[in-house]
Amino acid sequence: MDDVRIGRILRALRRRRGWTQRQLGARCRLSQQAISLVERGHGSTLAGATLRRVFAAVDARWEPIVSWRGGDLDRLLDEAHARLVDEVVRRLAALRWDVRVEVTYSEYGERGSIDVLAARRELLAVVNVEVKSDLTVIEATVRKSDEKDRLVRRSLARERFGFTPRSVGRLLVLPATTAARRRVGQAAPTLTTAFPTRGDAVRAWLGRPSGDLAGILFVPNTNGSGAKGVPGGAHRVRGPRSRSGRA
Repeated sequence: MDDVRIGRILRALRRRRGWTQRQLGARCRLSQQAISLVERGHGSTLAGATLRRVFAAVDARWEPIVSWRGGDLDRLLDEAHARLVDEVVRRLAALRWDVRVEVTYSEYGERGSIDVLAARRELLAVVNVEVKSDLTVIEATVRKSDEKDRLVRRSLARERFGFTPRSVGRLLVLPATTAARRRVGQAAPTLTTAFPTRGDAVRAWLGRPSGDLAGILFVPNTNGSGAKGVPGGAHRVRGPRSRSGRA
């Protein structure tokens, strides 16, 4: 979306509320001149955080779009996401989890898919895994994770694996990169509340699940051996294994 269109959208939203540029500026702690700059198609001269604040004031969300070589960017993101999913599947299979990939659901108006859903029947344990190659809209990620956790407990575990779980885990998997760790640090107040467990404690729970878990696990986004042929036994995987990261 170009700057001119962004400016037109802001102007339309502002006018819909009956505000002047000065009134909108007061609500987001900016001058009238700054609002005028955005509306005239020069929003890129402002910081991204400032534009988010401006659009939040009119109950909208500003999200930049990056373009690169036509559709190649989507394929690039798909590949990164797929590698992370493969690594998660490999690790869970090695720990004797029964793994399902891309589990879709639609219940009472709630629709979506779970990247990885896995079960340990002998322990009455289930874990649903959200894989993100790039963590962008954190609030949406947390909100969707809450939805999936609720549905797993209420019906999905029973439908997919035939039992009501005694232990339920929800796991956010991110690439083990400096950028991803920095992003988690920046959103620490929100993410620590939603996913308080980290590192060794997450790995220990996956090895022997007991009670509930909500945690973040950083994993390499490369997988030399693939999801098959994992030492420690066979595993079952159902569904497609590639999609772009989302909330």
